[in-house]
Amino acid sequence: MTPRTPRSRRRPLALLGALLLAALLLAVPNGAEGRAAADPGAPGAPAGGYEKTRTLTRTFVDAQGQPVVDSTYDVTVSADQTTDLRGRQRVEVSWSGARPSAGRASNPYGVGGLQQEYPVVVLQCRGRDDATLPLDQQLRPETCWTSAYAQRSQVQKSIAVESTWTKDLYADPTDKQRVSGMEPLPDATLCPTADTEGFATHLTEFVTAAGKVFPACDAEQMPPEAAVGGAFPPAEVAAFTDLDGNGSVQFEVRSNVENESLGCSHEVDCSIVVLPIVGLSCDQEAAEPTRLDRECRSSGVFGAGSSNFTNLGAAQAVSPSLWWAASNWRHRFTIPITFGLPPSVCDVLDSRSPVGFYGSELLAQAALQWAPAYCLDEKRFKFELNQMSDVAGFTLMQEGRAPAAVVSSEHERTGGPVGYAPTALTGFGIGYVVDRPDNAGEFTDLRLTPRLIAKLLTQSYLGSDLGRGHPGMADNPLAIVEDPEFQALNRGLSTNAQEAAATLLALSDDSDVIQQLTEYIAQDRAAMAFVKGKPDESGMVVNPSYRGIELPRAEWPLLDTYVPETQDVCRTANPAVYFNQLAAPVTRLRQVAEAVLDGWPNVQTRCERDPATGRDKTGRVDQQSYGSRFMLGIVSLGDAARYGLRVARLQTGPGTFVAPTERSLGAAIGISEQAGPRRPFALDQADVVRNRQAYPGTMVVYTAAKTRGLEKDLAADVASFIRIATTEGQRQGSANGRLPGGFVPIRATGPTAKLLTSAREVAAAIEAQTPKPAEPTEEPDVDGGTPPPGQAPAEEDLTPPADPVPSAAPTAAAPTEVVAEVDAEVAPTAATASESSGLAGALFPALLGVGLLALAGTVGSRFFVRPPRSLS
Repeated sequence: MTPRTPRSRRRPLALLGALLLAALLLAVPNGAEGRAAADPGAPGAPAGGYEKTRTLTRTFVDAQGQPVVDSTYDVTVSADQTTDLRGRQRVEVSWSGARPSAGRASNPYGVGGLQQEYPVVVLQCRGRDDATLPLDQQLRPETCWTSAYAQRSQVQKSIAVESTWTKDLYADPTDKQRVSGMEPLPDATLCPTADTEGFATHLTEFVTAAGKVFPACDAEQMPPEAAVGGAFPPAEVAAFTDLDGNGSVQFEVRSNVENESLGCSHEVDCSIVVLPIVGLSCDQEAAEPTRLDRECRSSGVFGAGSSNFTNLGAAQAVSPSLWWAASNWRHRFTIPITFGLPPSVCDVLDSRSPVGFYGSELLAQAALQWAPAYCLDEKRFKFELNQMSDVAGFTLMQEGRAPAAVVSSEHERTGGPVGYAPTALTGFGIGYVVDRPDNAGEFTDLRLTPRLIAKLLTQSYLGSDLGRGHPGMADNPLAIVEDPEFQALNRGLSTNAQEAAATLLALSDDSDVIQQLTEYIAQDRAAMAFVKGKPDESGMVVNPSYRGIELPRAEWPLLDTYVPETQDVCRTANPAVYFNQLAAPVTRLRQVAEAVLDGWPNVQTRCERDPATGRDKTGRVDQQSYGSRFMLGIVSLGDAARYGLRVARLQTGPGTFVAPTERSLGAAIGISEQAGPRRPFALDQADVVRNRQAYPGTMVVYTAAKTRGLEKDLAADVASFIRIATTEGQRQGSANGRLPGGFVPIRATGPTAKLLTSAREVAAAIEAQTPKPAEPTEEPDVDGGTPPPGQAPAEEDLTPPADPVPSAAPTAAAPTEVVAEVDAEVAPTAATASESSGLAGALFPALLGVGLLALAGTVGSRFFVRPPRSLS
């Protein structure tokens, strides 16, 4: 988007604007204690989830006409979040009490899961489970999405063996016919095989949100989103239940942006349907049972807990292929879900010119929820976050082409003074998807050290045999899974190397995230010794191309030049630097998150003949197979929370690994120090190691703006944004204006209180646009002191929730293996109790600013703030 120029349409007089702002702030409830616990949108609150228990039975009618209960299960299904969802967000669906599954598939998604027995089918369907609603608003099998016709229709099946649905005890008589389902049956020109003499067929058509009907008799008669090689992989799943009757799945919901045919949105009600398969109930068997009678009553061909990696045929009556049959459909758990407003809502409903803020992608998920709270309120301005590198956003702000920048560190000024207002507390992590061997599910507790991350970034793993010829490191492991250092920390994983396990998907552009990640590496002696050329304990050495690379740094270069010699015709015709193909960095953190979500590495080593051109070409490798996935990438905690990604624990000391939680991010802020008045906060990595509970990836997102020379109406907008974002914007939840997962609330008490104090001071200074500092500081250009009387709103108008996280103090030495407390989710979530902490010294770092600056050369690496980077 083109940077916004000053508005031609001005606001009312400043006095009227101030009155409106005051009225708006007065409408924000005061009080702090217990607000997080009472908030229905806060993690863990009952209103945001779902739980229900049902008794499921399988019944057979014997030859004498007597019903006999074959099996009974008391199944409980729960979901962790159901309201204001976003496209591709993952909802954790779990269950207990179900029948253990059998014949586990290597890939339970889409058609891959059909040859299993007793799975739990999870689908997204349009509509509500309410028979009093008009038909087009009701949930029914015809409004449930599947990505293949074989998941919803049975075509040309053997009448004697494969038409068990015709024996379904609870089926409508019309569904027991040889040809059933869709009425009327589609024309033979559309479905030529649907009515073939001697075979049975049942069609479960799909009805789109627009009312169009797809017969689903073959691949050609399915909606466009179901095409082979579609934009998104299948989300519907036939999930496995363990021998104890328990199971769970991270179910990805799709909005009308991702699936227009399904059509779920903030205006169209949808549901997640959970169907524990316990087997068809069967009507009266013949005096001499037929083959079909026996097939309907089958208990399966696989043993409980077994696998079916060779995709042998499962018993139809206990498979997921008949999820639509009456016996299964009557056992459904229906979880109503709602979607938040779409990203385009402000452009559609608000014709005003936006006030563009430019910079950090770390704020993206919060901005997505905050923006409608501005544009849909005529008393506020139209807020818009334009994502780009921090330095690019800061440059636009300084040049006067943007009113504010969104950054996570201090940048070099080329003009007047700039204030940094803490706006959000979040961070980054190493997101991962890693499967355990033998299809035993996902690995859930990955641990990484600074040296392991350095090995990945420096392209020191060989990747494949193509890398073995690289000078100076031919004896290195092919991938991290072969590295003894990694194996010692993450036991029980497969050692089968694949190229994706040799790299960390990262950013190609300048980024404060890369700066901080490399600061984390730079503070570690073992990591830096490796980077400088010292072999690790197993003899692994750094890629010579990166030996001695200067750290920390804001961008990660691709320095390797090795082009492997090979007899492969395609590679010979397309020579390329192999290790750069492995790394293949991207420009956006969201791209990384979606690649991890899909288990689809960005490795660009695929080389094949293009049938369209007849030429060989290189490109992205295939999506990884379920059960053998291994992928790592740098993700924002906001994206991790939205997409349900797992995030690795990072080492902060010998035997100490810390996960990103509200407590660990709060601990990091608790030991941080402000570099000076209205400047960012700094955290010494040595303090992180001593603290043992602080998370290294913690980052504060700042709204940076000029405190002199900014147009008054723009200054008022920026100040208003800071005040609203740090008050009502800190209330957790998924609704508009709330703080999403992956962020820690900035509160009036606890370790984040000093962030709020600084934000208020900066907001007042930006709004005042004081010609010179009210209080002198070491740097004359840094606007300091308190604003003139009347410039800042009253204290009671700006009171955010209290902080439940106690301030963190360095802890004593821990035992050999210490794992910091981790919340249930991979990203920061609300604590369960409200607890104040004594931060009487909240302003102490500012008072010691001069001394700290003098010591900057002797302390360890810092993050949150660093010496301003040159803009050249």
